[in-house]
Amino acid sequence: MKAVLFKSVLFKSLLFALWCGWLSQTAAQPIAATPSPADARMQWWRDARFGLFIHWGPVSLQGTEIGWSRGGERRGYGSTGTEVPVAVYDNLYRQFNPTNFNADQWVRIAQAAGMKYLVFTSRHHDGFSMFDTRADDYRITSPASPYGKDVVKQLADACHRAGLRFGLYYSQPNWRHPDAFSERHTHYLDFLKTQVRELLTGYGQVDILWFDGLGKTAADYDAVAMNKMIRELQPSIIINDRNGLPEDYDTPEQRVGGFQNTRPWESCITICNQWAWKPDDRMKSLSECLRTLILCAGGDGNLLFNVGPMPDGRIEPRQVKRLQEMGAWLKRYGRSIYGTRGGPFKPGAWGASTYAGNTVYLHVFRWPENGLVLPAIGRKILANKTLTGGKAVITQADSGITIQMPLKYEQAIDTLIRLDLDGPASGISPVAVPSPIKAAASNSYHNQEAYSADKAFDGDNGTRWATDDGTHQAWVSLDLGKPARFSGVTIREAYAGRVKRFEFQRQENGAWVTLFEGTTLGPEFTRQFPAVSAQQVRLNILEATEGPTIEEIQLTGKP
Repeated sequence: MKAVLFKSVLFKSLLFALWCGWLSQTAAQPIAATPSPADARMQWWRDARFGLFIHWGPVSLQGTEIGWSRGGERRGYGSTGTEVPVAVYDNLYRQFNPTNFNADQWVRIAQAAGMKYLVFTSRHHDGFSMFDTRADDYRITSPASPYGKDVVKQLADACHRAGLRFGLYYSQPNWRHPDAFSERHTHYLDFLKTQVRELLTGYGQVDILWFDGLGKTAADYDAVAMNKMIRELQPSIIINDRNGLPEDYDTPEQRVGGFQNTRPWESCITICNQWAWKPDDRMKSLSECLRTLILCAGGDGNLLFNVGPMPDGRIEPRQVKRLQEMGAWLKRYGRSIYGTRGGPFKPGAWGASTYAGNTVYLHVFRWPENGLVLPAIGRKILANKTLTGGKAVITQADSGITIQMPLKYEQAIDTLIRLDLDGPASGISPVAVPSPIKAAASNSYHNQEAYSADKAFDGDNGTRWATDDGTHQAWVSLDLGKPARFSGVTIREAYAGRVKRFEFQRQENGAWVTLFEGTTLGPEFTRQFPAVSAQQVRLNILEATEGPTIEEIQLTGKP
């Protein structure tokens, strides 16, 4: 009996010791964070990376900007517009009859472009509803509308049939509603909640609600109560940051967001200059479009790329073609975009990088003469492959990574190289890559890297060189590294009209020689001149109404 008791005590002591040891080992191991419900809800969106934004309404008949071209008082914002008189703008819907609108065709266009979700303007700041609302008569299904069909319903059904995620843009401002930002504003809040409830109960699953509150506070829109209602109606919905609350993600507009892997973000950018359709609007090149997408993914963000359909309901054929070209590229190289995270090399004039597991994808836009030099990452490169053709020569040392590519394999838009590492890229702290562009400026906005001189020459219209507020004279220059021959220049001013007098120069024997002078620049200034050779060029702004800011300076006519 004593022997049995002794064995029992010994066994229990052994179990206790093993249990304590297991506890100590467990405590010593890092415990993986349990994904939050928000993480799970956002996962599909982060993997998607690319969506279609659509701004459309009766204003397409005018070819002017949606909402902003409506004349008269913009209630609650204190500014006026005169492009289209109110009496004309507010009655455009009586002529708006888009008989060629085909929701399934729009969805096919989005999917052919490689887009994974769609966000449509259910109502913009002008107050016109593209859905069958009971809140007022200013809507597409009004008896006064010759079209009379619910556009949101058709799009929602088409997205659901095709398996494309469906989102709705909804503007809280309403420059036509008499109660908005008046002494009856509480009544207007009821109007907002009525419309949002309609959108979230009458159209099946809504994956995204894209507010556009234009910088007002959460109190202005009763956002806490509004968003609580939204999440009760559609628990899996994703909400952006334009309702006065941070919610799920940030929304930089008409620019690529900076590198940010701690909070989701999405750049909303137009394929042309205007959000709504405009005849002969300047359309971005394929290079601009693809590099914008790549820079967004490389910064750990999404791209919501906007088209403005024509008055008859078709998306403009040239825009469709551009989207198809993007889709063809994604069909070949989409693994470097979808389901990846940004980094470990931060985006810049050189290009961008993304990763998934142990694989890093390098998207190289510019090749310095002696090869691309990347910072050290603390992981060993086991193998590499140039996905766009050819073979890169990669040298890895403690000081960094040098990549050289034969000139004939350098791609005009993007040279794509895959690196296979000896461990997960997620464990690498993101690092900046020194810019290969040798640029200088008299002034950069608050000395911030995001607005430095090289941004005027990086081939990316989503970035810009900017100067401090109150700057009336400034210059920005480029050193090409060696003399090059050129016969023209294109200059894009980010805020058209600020520059009033300038000269474009080249350096000759240590002195600046003026090639030509000008007054205004505008969104796209182009000038041809007899071919010259120079190593350094400069835009010298002699007079500006406010701090000049330049999106891009591009030499043309180079061999």
